[in-house]
Amino acid sequence: MAFSSLDIKGFDYVQHYVGNARHSAYYYARLYGFDIVGYMGPETGVRDRVSYLLNRESLTFTVTAAIVPDHEIHQFISQHGDGIREITFEVVDVYSAFEHAVSKGAEGFKKPFTDKDEHGIMIRGSVKIYGDTILTFVDRSKYQGLLPGYQAYEGPQTKLQDTGLKAVDHIVGNVEEGRMDFWASFFENATDLETFIHFDKGDISTKFSSLVSKVVRSKNTSVRLPINEPADGLKKSQIEEYLDVNYGAGVQHIAIETDDIVSSIRAMRANGVEFISTPASYYEVIGARGDGIDESLAELEELDILIDRDERGYLLQLFTQPVNDRPTLFYEIIQRKGCEGFGQNNFQSLFESIEREQAKRGNL
Repeated sequence: MAFSSLDIKGFDYVQHYVGNARHSAYYYARLYGFDIVGYMGPETGVRDRVSYLLNRESLTFTVTAAIVPDHEIHQFISQHGDGIREITFEVVDVYSAFEHAVSKGAEGFKKPFTDKDEHGIMIRGSVKIYGDTILTFVDRSKYQGLLPGYQAYEGPQTKLQDTGLKAVDHIVGNVEEGRMDFWASFFENATDLETFIHFDKGDISTKFSSLVSKVVRSKNTSVRLPINEPADGLKKSQIEEYLDVNYGAGVQHIAIETDDIVSSIRAMRANGVEFISTPASYYEVIGARGDGIDESLAELEELDILIDRDERGYLLQLFTQPVNDRPTLFYEIIQRKGCEGFGQNNFQSLFESIEREQAKRGNL
């Protein structure tokens, strides 16, 4: 098929490499409300790794750990700690997408291949992106399950309160200084995305540090990939801290959609999820951003939920604390009511909150 556009349908699954897959599966099930639906390991004929398949509505995570020495998963974990190894786009034609990406300079990781099981046929092919992250193109048009290779999980379900999480909204990468433009151009040329927003140094900064960011997205807006790099400042920025402790570029956070952020945050807090705190002064100066919203401002303040808006509507968002021992990966919970932005007016508050956490760690 001649290339005309990538025909991206949206995000598919997200693959985590972790030190202990069982513990990570229970963590995401219990705190984030996933069902553990699949298992892969020695009992299913896979001898080198263990993986759990987690699902909630359109949100699918895998958590995978090595169980033999010198596995590439061990190498990833040794350098980066637990983190995101693989992000995926569902596309119409994996072969065309892969060939186009490679023709535009992407380094192939795994040529397109076919998996087949009782649920049908899935086609996948992968290229390398920033750090040790790979991007996989997925065609599941002839597949009725979630992912091949997993058997139904028969262990206990450990989730507590239902969190109402639905799907991936966007995935944010942190890259080295001077590499943001490179990766934005890469995604434009190799994966048919387009630059949507550019945040300059003065847009996201404090007296100590700053960052710059570009957002690339698919033409149907189903895939959004913000890319951050550090900018010069008096002290170390959150992006520099990430790059230092992650030992390179990688996925900083995943934003997850909900239709009812108030209920989601209440449930997640009750389940034990820790969130970044919002200063009380934020709500004292919220002004017109809080006008005409459906939710109670008092409830949003109680739960530290942030508000932003554009000409199309508004969004509500909140960010978790890092989920690992290293201050790398975290999550954003987001509810969109027309707004297509990323909470630019909240970046200052978020940046200041993360700086306070950096200071506690001695990394500011």
